[in-house]
Amino acid sequence: MGIKDQFQDKANELKDKTKAAQQGAKDEASERGAQASDQTKKKKKEKVHDELDDNWDF
Repeated sequence: MGIKDQFQDKANELKDKTKAAQQGAKDEASERGAQASDQTKKKKKEKVHDELDDNWDF
């Protein structure tokens, strides 16, 4: 194996690692976004329930 082949193999290895890291970051961002959306929906739902409870107090 020549030096050129070694550099090409290393370049391919680094490219693969970069792609994997980018995909991992995208997956993490997607998961965080989903969690934030769920939390927002939950807070809105709780607010509506609190308002309804306040309106029905006698």
